[in-house]
Amino acid sequence: MSTLKRLQTVSHRKFLSLTTILGCTLMLVTACSNEQGAAPTASPTPQAASATANVTPTPATQPVIAPAEVPTGFKFPLTGLPADHEVKSRPFMVMVENAPQARPQTGLDQADIVYEILAEGEITRFVSVYQSHAAAIIGPVRSIRPYFVEIGDALDAIIVHAGWSQDAMDMMAGRNLAHLDEVYGDGAYYWRSTDRKAPHNLYTSVDKMKKGAEARKFRTEWNGPLLTFAKDGSVLSGAPVQYIQIPYLMGYFVSYSYDAAAGVYKRSMEGKPHLDKETGKQLETRNLLVLESKHQIIDKEGRRIVDVFGPNKGVIFQEGKSQSITWERKNGLLRAYASDGKEVPLLPGNTWVQIVPEGTKLKME
Repeated sequence: MSTLKRLQTVSHRKFLSLTTILGCTLMLVTACSNEQGAAPTASPTPQAASATANVTPTPATQPVIAPAEVPTGFKFPLTGLPADHEVKSRPFMVMVENAPQARPQTGLDQADIVYEILAEGEITRFVSVYQSHAAAIIGPVRSIRPYFVEIGDALDAIIVHAGWSQDAMDMMAGRNLAHLDEVYGDGAYYWRSTDRKAPHNLYTSVDKMKKGAEARKFRTEWNGPLLTFAKDGSVLSGAPVQYIQIPYLMGYFVSYSYDAAAGVYKRSMEGKPHLDKETGKQLETRNLLVLESKHQIIDKEGRRIVDVFGPNKGVIFQEGKSQSITWERKNGLLRAYASDGKEVPLLPGNTWVQIVPEGTKLKME
């Protein structure tokens, strides 16, 4: 789940009404092989790289929390929040690094959905999805694995990355997926900052990704699946929880604290607030899902197979409440289900999904 920020306030129209559905999204995993271009080299044009590296845009801010009652009219498909037009734009899915040298990231606060999943060794990686916000800085961007490809493919997103494992490359080539790879031919749509060393200094933006998609003649109209959103607040029936701690591996844990006034969960890493590099704002989410998944290490580098199909166990957190769920990929997306078999809807707003190994013990207070 980092990297990324700018937001725009959206209004709704009175005369059209549609309800966007929500759900959660997750998918399968295949075997990972030797990585190609794990430490990418930059290839943007000198003029673009220089201009972007020396200028730090000041992103606007937009509240994550939605109104208690969702207005009628157009909605953003991945958040359920009001839009001032019908949204058909294809989302971008960006691989964002989470090694210590890459922190803090930029642009994760403007993603509609963020997944955090183990990559190799004791390192997690963020899969950040952008449709409703035109983030001006996103990164650092890194390489992709097969199970990350599955997420992007199911979302019908344009995949943005810097290098890949051999299995991920074979998967994207075999499926003819739209992707922008900084290492192999698409360097003009990225730049490197001067305040960090490579490979931890590679960035992109929604504007550059759109230019890359246009140049590559990718389809830009979205054919993605619909998510399921609640209309009248959380339907969770479990115990109240104000604090969640998620251990990934030795020496690395994530935690969230509920802010009742804002209606969001504020994210920390290793006991410190997880801040956006540009804005200094702590990352937060309206919906938090922690999902157990089968993990298997397949080589000496610690690369993994991660199951994103299910079924398996999990917990969802909304508005200070929790509920145990089962999750499973159905109709192209991961769905969360209550004990009665009914799908659990998300609240309008952004979503963070933490994929953890089976048997992970959460600390909840």
